[in-house]
Amino acid sequence: MGSAYTPGLKVTRSTIVRKVRKLPLKGDVLVQKGQKVQPHDIVCKTMLPGEPITMNLAQTFNYDVSMAEEIEMLKDLLVVKIGQEVQKGDLVAKKPGLFGIEFFSTKVESPITGVIDNLSEITGQLTIRKPPVPIQIEGYIPGEVVELIPEEGVIIEAHASLIQGIFGVGGEAFGEIMVVADSPDQVLNADMITPACKDKIIVGGSLVTAEAMRKAGTVGATGIVVGGIIDVDLIEYLGYDIGVAITGTEDIPITLILTEGFGEIRMATKTFNMLKDLNGQMASINGATQIRAGVMRPEIIVANDNAYIDSISSVAEGGMTKGTLIRIIRAPYFGQIATVDSLPPELQKVESETKVRVLFAKLQDGSIVRVPRANVELIEE
Repeated sequence: MGSAYTPGLKVTRSTIVRKVRKLPLKGDVLVQKGQKVQPHDIVCKTMLPGEPITMNLAQTFNYDVSMAEEIEMLKDLLVVKIGQEVQKGDLVAKKPGLFGIEFFSTKVESPITGVIDNLSEITGQLTIRKPPVPIQIEGYIPGEVVELIPEEGVIIEAHASLIQGIFGVGGEAFGEIMVVADSPDQVLNADMITPACKDKIIVGGSLVTAEAMRKAGTVGATGIVVGGIIDVDLIEYLGYDIGVAITGTEDIPITLILTEGFGEIRMATKTFNMLKDLNGQMASINGATQIRAGVMRPEIIVANDNAYIDSISSVAEGGMTKGTLIRIIRAPYFGQIATVDSLPPELQKVESETKVRVLFAKLQDGSIVRVPRANVELIEE
């Protein structure tokens, strides 16, 4: 029988967490190396150029931009300068009427408040940019700034408990962990959501219902952590199917993290017990997930400066053998729990026409499926 080692989700009581907090373009770093920061502290900021709005002046004034003299004539119609700020409704260009009669003149007003950016000599279009958008990056986790990235951002480090999920939606949030389930197989329903859940990260068991998610948003909860969710409930809640894109930017009031997968799946005992131990503590969570190249996991981080580093993980040191409990992390069996049935040593051709090492997995319905070994991870039984 062959064996293999496949990394799994991190469920660690104490480790070192490092977070890169970076701007999308150059700006100002507001903290110093060695400085202690909190989740909502602004560590860097910049101004994102405003959205451009174009106006076809050549077409409006009936000028042929292929003729150099008409481009010059078009420039002469501008009553504003490049770089000038304008208000919505301000006059930006004007063509005198026949015989100079004002009544017959053609006027163009700015459709927005912004800045005159450019008049193209090729297309005859005037570009006006909306006001710049301020971008501020928060610390996200409580910790120490250990490295500065000049004009771009910082790296923050903290000793923390770390729990990774398999899938999530919703972005970064911060709140107090509140375990409302009595066991890892208890369903989180709407009756368990109360006004006391406001600003809390609610921890359930095997499943969260669509009604419970809606109620959690209504009472002002920060997030939900459960074993699984019915896929149609998630689609109904979001209003669309997620597909394979990176999650984390959804316009929803809560962040949802699934620790096991889709369906009603009992939360791993170790994960549930750790969350119970962390009950009442403040946590940083992020539902952002990417399951293809550059894997990104949803996460729950509880900083603890007094923690010792023991690197406890839900992954056992060793390999997979027949009967090992695994989770499949790629379509078409994404999120399903299975056991290893066999581990053939020879390479086998898969749908992509490449030859890879595979395993045969026994799903919970008893069926046996072939899966590339890179598409599974070990989980705790």
